[in-house]
Amino acid sequence: MLPVYFIPDEGAMEEFGARLLSAMEHTGVIFLQGNLGMGKTTLSRGLIRSAGHKGAVKSPTYTLVETYELPAGIVHHFDLYRLMDPEELEYLGIRDYFSEQHLCLVEWPDRGDGLLPAPDLEVYIEPHGEGRAIQCVSHTAKGQKAADIINDTFSSLT
Repeated sequence: MLPVYFIPDEGAMEEFGARLLSAMEHTGVIFLQGNLGMGKTTLSRGLIRSAGHKGAVKSPTYTLVETYELPAGIVHHFDLYRLMDPEELEYLGIRDYFSEQHLCLVEWPDRGDGLLPAPDLEVYIEPHGEGRAIQCVSHTAKGQKAADIINDTFSSLT
Protein backbone atom coordinates (compact mmCIF):
# COMPACT_ATOMS: atom_id res chain seq x y z
CA MET A 1 0.00 0.00 0.00
CA LEU A 2 1.32 3.42 -0.98
CA PRO A 3 1.77 6.08 1.71
CA VAL A 4 -0.81 8.88 1.88
CA TYR A 5 0.28 12.30 3.16
CA PHE A 6 -1.99 14.81 4.90
CA ILE A 7 -1.67 18.40 3.75
CA PRO A 8 -3.63 20.65 6.14
CA ASP A 9 -3.43 24.00 4.33
CA GLU A 10 -2.07 26.08 1.45
CA GLY A 11 1.29 26.68 3.13
CA ALA A 12 1.81 22.95 3.63
CA MET A 13 0.89 22.31 -0.02
CA GLU A 14 3.53 24.84 -1.13
CA GLU A 15 6.06 23.17 1.19
CA PHE A 16 5.21 19.80 -0.36
CA GLY A 17 5.94 21.34 -3.78
CA ALA A 18 9.31 22.63 -2.54
CA ARG A 19 10.22 19.19 -1.21
CA LEU A 20 9.07 17.62 -4.46
CA LEU A 21 11.48 19.84 -6.44
CA SER A 22 14.36 18.74 -4.26
CA ALA A 23 13.34 15.07 -4.39
CA MET A 24 13.16 15.17 -8.19
CA GLU A 25 16.57 16.86 -8.32
CA HIS A 26 15.09 19.64 -10.47
CA THR A 27 14.39 17.45 -13.53
CA GLY A 28 11.80 14.97 -14.74
CA VAL A 29 8.11 14.72 -15.54
CA ILE A 30 5.41 14.99 -12.86
CA PHE A 31 1.72 14.49 -13.55
CA LEU A 32 -0.57 16.29 -11.10
CA GLN A 33 -3.91 14.52 -10.71
CA GLY A 34 -6.95 15.87 -8.89
CA ASN A 35 -10.25 17.62 -9.41
CA LEU A 36 -10.68 21.38 -9.69
CA GLY A 37 -9.65 23.20 -6.54
CA MET A 38 -7.54 20.40 -5.07
CA GLY A 39 -4.31 22.40 -4.99
CA LYS A 40 -2.40 21.36 -8.11
CA THR A 41 -1.45 24.96 -8.89
CA THR A 42 -0.63 25.67 -5.24
CA LEU A 43 1.74 22.71 -5.21
CA SER A 44 3.25 23.99 -8.47
CA ARG A 45 3.66 27.48 -6.99
CA GLY A 46 5.60 26.06 -4.04
CA LEU A 47 7.85 24.09 -6.36
CA ILE A 48 8.45 26.99 -8.76
CA ARG A 49 9.13 29.48 -5.96
CA SER A 50 11.57 27.10 -4.31
CA ALA A 51 13.38 26.91 -7.66
CA GLY A 52 13.98 30.67 -7.40
CA HIS A 53 10.97 32.41 -8.99
CA LYS A 54 10.02 35.60 -7.15
CA GLY A 55 6.86 36.64 -9.04
CA ALA A 56 3.33 35.34 -9.27
CA VAL A 57 2.67 31.76 -10.31
CA LYS A 58 -0.70 31.37 -11.97
CA SER A 59 -2.27 28.37 -13.57
CA PRO A 60 -1.50 28.45 -17.31
CA THR A 61 -5.11 27.51 -18.08
CA TYR A 62 -5.40 29.75 -21.14
CA THR A 63 -1.80 29.66 -22.38
CA LEU A 64 -1.50 25.88 -21.70
CA VAL A 65 2.16 26.24 -20.66
CA GLU A 66 4.23 28.70 -18.67
CA THR A 67 8.01 28.39 -18.73
CA TYR A 68 10.23 29.55 -15.87
CA GLU A 69 13.96 29.88 -16.51
CA LEU A 70 15.33 29.81 -12.97
CA PRO A 71 18.65 29.43 -11.16
CA ALA A 72 17.67 25.85 -10.28
CA GLY A 73 16.84 25.05 -13.92
CA ILE A 74 13.97 25.30 -16.36
CA VAL A 75 10.46 24.43 -15.19
CA HIS A 76 7.56 24.04 -17.62
CA HIS A 77 4.14 24.22 -15.98
CA PHE A 78 1.33 22.83 -18.13
CA ASP A 79 -2.39 23.07 -17.49
CA LEU A 80 -4.26 21.07 -20.11
CA TYR A 81 -7.75 21.56 -18.66
CA ARG A 82 -9.00 23.60 -21.64
CA LEU A 83 -7.39 21.39 -24.28
CA MET A 84 -10.06 20.15 -26.67
CA ASP A 85 -7.94 17.68 -28.61
CA PRO A 86 -4.51 16.23 -27.74
CA GLU A 87 -3.39 17.09 -31.29
CA GLU A 88 -3.41 20.77 -30.25
CA LEU A 89 -0.23 19.99 -28.33
CA GLU A 90 1.56 19.41 -31.63
CA TYR A 91 1.01 23.09 -32.48
CA LEU A 92 2.73 24.02 -29.22
CA GLY A 93 5.79 21.98 -30.16
CA ILE A 94 5.15 19.79 -27.13
CA ARG A 95 8.12 17.50 -27.68
CA ASP A 96 10.54 20.44 -27.34
CA TYR A 97 9.52 21.02 -23.72
CA PHE A 98 10.34 17.52 -22.47
CA SER A 99 14.10 17.46 -22.06
CA GLU A 100 16.18 15.52 -19.54
CA GLN A 101 17.45 18.87 -18.23
CA HIS A 102 13.97 20.32 -17.55
CA LEU A 103 11.26 19.70 -14.98
CA CYS A 104 7.75 19.44 -16.40
CA LEU A 105 4.65 19.72 -14.22
CA VAL A 106 1.48 18.66 -16.01
CA GLU A 107 -1.99 19.38 -14.65
CA TRP A 108 -4.82 17.40 -16.32
CA PRO A 109 -2.40 15.07 -18.16
CA ASP A 110 -5.24 12.83 -19.37
CA ARG A 111 -6.17 15.62 -21.82
CA GLY A 112 -2.84 15.11 -23.59
CA ASP A 113 -3.19 11.35 -23.77
CA GLY A 114 -0.97 9.79 -26.39
CA LEU A 115 1.28 12.83 -26.87
CA LEU A 116 2.85 13.21 -23.45
CA PRO A 117 5.81 11.15 -22.31
CA ALA A 118 5.32 8.78 -19.39
CA PRO A 119 5.74 10.54 -16.05
CA ASP A 120 8.45 9.81 -13.54
CA LEU A 121 5.94 10.49 -10.79
CA GLU A 122 2.19 10.99 -10.53
CA VAL A 123 0.88 13.02 -7.61
CA TYR A 124 -2.76 12.37 -6.71
CA ILE A 125 -4.53 15.01 -4.60
CA GLU A 126 -7.91 14.41 -2.94
CA PRO A 127 -9.95 16.08 -0.21
CA HIS A 128 -9.32 14.85 3.31
CA GLY A 129 -11.27 16.58 6.06
CA GLU A 130 -10.34 20.27 5.98
CA GLY A 131 -7.14 19.54 4.04
CA ARG A 132 -5.87 17.31 1.29
CA ALA A 133 -4.47 13.81 1.00
CA ILE A 134 -1.58 13.24 -1.40
CA GLN A 135 -0.37 9.97 -2.81
CA CYS A 136 2.71 9.61 -5.04
CA VAL A 137 2.95 6.86 -7.64
CA SER A 138 6.32 6.30 -9.27
CA HIS A 139 6.73 5.07 -12.84
CA THR A 140 10.52 5.20 -13.21
CA ALA A 141 13.58 4.66 -11.05
CA LYS A 142 13.90 8.45 -10.78
CA GLY A 143 10.28 8.68 -9.63
CA GLN A 144 10.82 5.89 -7.09
CA LYS A 145 13.86 7.65 -5.67
CA ALA A 146 11.81 10.86 -5.32
CA ALA A 147 8.93 8.96 -3.70
CA ASP A 148 11.36 7.41 -1.20
CA ILE A 149 12.77 10.85 -0.32
CA ILE A 150 9.27 12.26 0.14
CA ASN A 151 8.34 9.29 2.30
CA ASP A 152 11.35 10.02 4.52
CA THR A 153 10.37 13.70 4.97
CA PHE A 154 6.57 13.59 5.33
CA SER A 155 4.53 11.65 7.84
CA SER A 156 2.08 9.26 6.29
CA LEU A 157 -1.62 8.78 7.04
CA THR A 158 -1.32 5.04 6.44
